[in-house]
Amino acid sequence: MIELSNLSKAFGANHVLRGVNLEINKGTSMVIIGGSGTGKSVLLKCILGLVSPDAGTITLDGRDVTQQDRDAFLARFGMLFQGGALFDSLPVWQNVAFRLLRGSLKRPKAEAREIAIEKLRRVGLTPDVADRFPAELSGGMQKRVGLARAIAAEPEIIFFDEPTTGLDPIMAGVINDLIREIVTEMGATAMTITHDMSSVRAIADNVAMLHGGKIRWTGPVSQLDHSGDAHVDQFIHGRAEGPIEAVR
Repeated sequence: MIELSNLSKAFGANHVLRGVNLEINKGTSMVIIGGSGTGKSVLLKCILGLVSPDAGTITLDGRDVTQQDRDAFLARFGMLFQGGALFDSLPVWQNVAFRLLRGSLKRPKAEAREIAIEKLRRVGLTPDVADRFPAELSGGMQKRVGLARAIAAEPEIIFFDEPTTGLDPIMAGVINDLIREIVTEMGATAMTITHDMSSVRAIADNVAMLHGGKIRWTGPVSQLDHSGDAHVDQFIHGRAEGPIEAVR
């Protein structure tokens, strides 16, 4: 469904992506792992068109993303942002229904609110949360609101940027389980960026490791522990010694 071919991106002398090749099949969950600063978020931003690659191509359903109608293209995506990225001045239901209240997906306000409450229920939040403001919610509840917003418009493709950052292990497990259930139910294609190995094992069908601007290894999550790649082995076991140098 999504194919990256020889994708490169540099910021001045900093070459972040150096010829990335990756395929994400329809209805599968791909997790991109790699250390901080390895270009995972840049890769995601290139796909969404927030950053323009210097070279290479990105296709969606075989069509170059730069040749597609921008609004129609983005309407196919949902996004769970790393920090939640909720609008403090809007009540929860309007955060969830943000895309349904404007643009090409606009719905009547009452209908948008109903959809928002239904999505909040799907992520385990009661209807009374709808009229609260983000500041009144715990970190775990805010993350669930972000997830409800990501699925509100029934997207075909969902991106998750560090979905468990800042959460305790129990809440991280809850979010991982919700993501897996929802992606499976919707039949969506998912791409997750994380260095939380519990998330990788809970969410992934396939895993790709980005290091040195290239995909070092990619394969089914069932083969992750037997990748045969020293970079992958060091990363998934959190070892200080290995080919990946720790920033000191």
